[in-house]
Amino acid sequence: MSNKPTLPKGTRDFGPVQMAKRTYILDTIRSVYQKFGFQPLETPSMENLSVLTGKYGDEGDQLLFKILKNGDFLAGITDTDFQGGGSVLLPKIAKKGLRYDLTVPFARYVVMNQHEITFPFKRYQIQPVWRGDRPQKGRYQEFYQCDADVVGTDSLLCEAEIIRMLEEVFTNLGIQKYTISINHRQILNGLVEAIGAEGKESDLLVAIDKLDKIGQEKVVEELKERGFSDTAIQQLSPIFTMQGTNAQKLDIAQNIVGESEVGKKGVAELGDVLDRAQALGSALEHVSFDLTLARGLSYYTGTIFEVKAQDTVIGSSISGGGRYDNLTGVFGLPDVSGVGISFGVDRIYDVMDDLDLFPEESTLGTQVLLINFNAQLQSQLLPILSQLRENGIRAEMYPDAVKLKKQFSYADKKNISYALVIGPDELESGQYSLKNLKTGDQQALALEAIIAQLT
Repeated sequence: MSNKPTLPKGTRDFGPVQMAKRTYILDTIRSVYQKFGFQPLETPSMENLSVLTGKYGDEGDQLLFKILKNGDFLAGITDTDFQGGGSVLLPKIAKKGLRYDLTVPFARYVVMNQHEITFPFKRYQIQPVWRGDRPQKGRYQEFYQCDADVVGTDSLLCEAEIIRMLEEVFTNLGIQKYTISINHRQILNGLVEAIGAEGKESDLLVAIDKLDKIGQEKVVEELKERGFSDTAIQQLSPIFTMQGTNAQKLDIAQNIVGESEVGKKGVAELGDVLDRAQALGSALEHVSFDLTLARGLSYYTGTIFEVKAQDTVIGSSISGGGRYDNLTGVFGLPDVSGVGISFGVDRIYDVMDDLDLFPEESTLGTQVLLINFNAQLQSQLLPILSQLRENGIRAEMYPDAVKLKKQFSYADKKNISYALVIGPDELESGQYSLKNLKTGDQQALALEAIIAQLT
């Protein structure tokens, strides 16, 4: 008795309908990336562990999938190696691992190819990544990332173009209600400086990042627990109630950072980014300066972005990114500044499903099924099938001459819109019967008219 096949936890299959919808999302994002001058890049699924380890912190290292050496991976391993535990044993039995994200492989690629690359280098990458997280709803061990980065320039034009790319992708996908929250690392550093809490950046940022989850009162409690004085908390109070236009909120931020040089630089840069985005055609209606946005701040050094969809049960971020100053430094190429964005394809899929935004044509299945009457007739109908396909029509013939009921049931299950019925009489007259399987309407038409109707 054979065992039933199963999938590894944290992975899933995508059937034809899901694949069609995912392809629709990815093609939309890809076309926008290309329109803005980004070029495609792919890197191997596996990297040397020396490239991956130490880049994601201790927790990230634990979540890396390691690949055992080929053949007898325990050859040459001694009892002492086993007694030394995982840290001693691992380097001797595994040299490679599955990539954890697309950023570190991108940095490795830039360093290895620095003399062939044209800088600034604009690349996009759409590939799966693997993480040994505990599987749960919305969290998988294998999932796609969809990144675009520009490296080799400090220009704020890049940030402005990211705003435009985000707006264009969501417009093209039909997602109308969303917010692009934007902030700047140096404004946050200036904030810490202005309230006299140097050295407590991470304490402040971890607390204020929770504002939308736990509310102002709890954030203030947490700040007190983390050792912030009442005076410092009083100085921070305007950030909890900031309202108005982006320009008005930037003025408030300027007042809070006061004479902090780093804070003033952050406010000026963010204002510049918004001005350039407007010059590129953005109405900025979806863009909101949010001083409490603190997304993964150890990594980012300038502008940061996060996008959330509204009016949907999917409350999590569907895109995010920001500027970093030293992407390639860990591989020995310092001072390569870059800025990047990543779309959460699985979350966008859930939002679009929830809001019923997938257009019917996004499934791109078969348009017309040619009915198979008998083997003799089939050979006469094959040139007609070929002609339909040559005209760009997605057509197929049922392969076996079975009962018509079975053929129509097949068309129904595959969501095929039309059946083309050509018996001996129709073949002789040149008037073929085209049946609309959605409405039941039937027309007798010449092949040219059928092609015209289906294209």
